[in-house]
Amino acid sequence: MKISDIRIRLVEKAESKLKAVASITIDECFVVHDIKVIEGKDGLFISMPSKKTPDGEYKDIVHPINTETRELISSQVIEAYNNAPRE
Repeated sequence: MKISDIRIRLVEKAESKLKAVASITIDECFVVHDIKVIEGKDGLFISMPSKKTPDGEYKDIVHPINTETRELISSQVIEAYNNAPRE
């Protein structure tokens, strides 16, 4: 799998843990929108797109099925966030 494009939309809320929303293109043929970049107590992490279930829980709509793929997506999205131009 190759992530062929990453687009970062920075979130400019002063006290928000949400730092950015990303879209990734995989193998130039599949796009995943609304990957969140979040500042946690141990640093940045990503949250995959999710929806709220009727019982109030959040369930991922799309997600990697193995650790290797999750780490690949996470590292590349966080790198793109760190390199995103800021005003």
